[in-house]
Amino acid sequence: MSDLELSVAAKDTGQTRWLPAEWLWSAMLPIALVVLLLGFAAVDSRVLSPANLLNIAQQTSYLALFAMAQTVVILTRGFDLALGPTVSMVSVGTALAMAGATASGHDTTTVLLAGLGAGFGLGIACGLFNGVVIALLGVNPFVATLGSYNIAIGVATTLSAGRPVQGVPSTFSQIFYGGNIFGVPAAIAITVAIGIVLQLMLARTVFGRSLYIIGTNPRAAAVAGLPVKRILVLTYVLCSALAALGAIMMTARTGSGEPNLGGSLSLQAIAGAVVGGTSLAGGRGGVGTAVLGALFVTILSNGMNLTRIDGYVQMVVLGAIVIIGVLLDRLRLERRQ
Repeated sequence: MSDLELSVAAKDTGQTRWLPAEWLWSAMLPIALVVLLLGFAAVDSRVLSPANLLNIAQQTSYLALFAMAQTVVILTRGFDLALGPTVSMVSVGTALAMAGATASGHDTTTVLLAGLGAGFGLGIACGLFNGVVIALLGVNPFVATLGSYNIAIGVATTLSAGRPVQGVPSTFSQIFYGGNIFGVPAAIAITVAIGIVLQLMLARTVFGRSLYIIGTNPRAAAVAGLPVKRILVLTYVLCSALAALGAIMMTARTGSGEPNLGGSLSLQAIAGAVVGGTSLAGGRGGVGTAVLGALFVTILSNGMNLTRIDGYVQMVVLGAIVIIGVLLDRLRLERRQ
């Protein structure tokens, strides 16, 4: 919990410290992570193998980025249902741009810059669209992002003709997937760096603190003089920019632009954020909660895959996890009141 959250809780309850039971709430997820990991390991010993633990870390790095993206908008009482299709659209756009630049005879650096420019450009455009529709036009986030969900799917499918886009250079995959930074796999290192920057932004900048204030009481934030609409637009742009980065990293892993790459990422990212402790009521959450939640969802998915649980059953379990996370959040709120 951030200093701002503690101060808000203090104002609401008249207390300046946590009640003892609050520590139990905070310990629930780490305990659940250990129990989950050991439980799957009892069924299949491969779960705790070094190779699988590294695989879990790498998978978590992708989902953590998406969970952090959802967290920044959930802090303001919103969410982004279009995150998954945005990932697909960015993947296709990135691959097409690099394939086109390669066919035109450009050097490797230009090809990579073309791909990154197209990917982040599409992501930022999607976030700007969501932000304008929600903040300036006053459309409910559910309706707005559900609409952009279908738009992004349509764009990704149309651009790719429904097929994977080839032509991603090996250098791109080597940098964003096969490479390492000081011995740490690229995907993990990038996510850690982004997490640190995002945490500093949320805790130390006016923009970051404004997200908590808006989520806690939007009307009071407006009365206090905060440019709420502008902040909301920037928040959705940030969310989609983080999603674009994750899409670029996943495109490097697959080696092609995939129109179905986003899949169920919207739900998984929301699940990671909510299970980690980010409140759908707004004003509470952060990078740490997003990472822990993403780790929980990844371990759950990995364990179910290794124990050969049917994919459709996995979808049922993931949906149930989201509902349970929301119920636990409501219990926390009721206790504090």
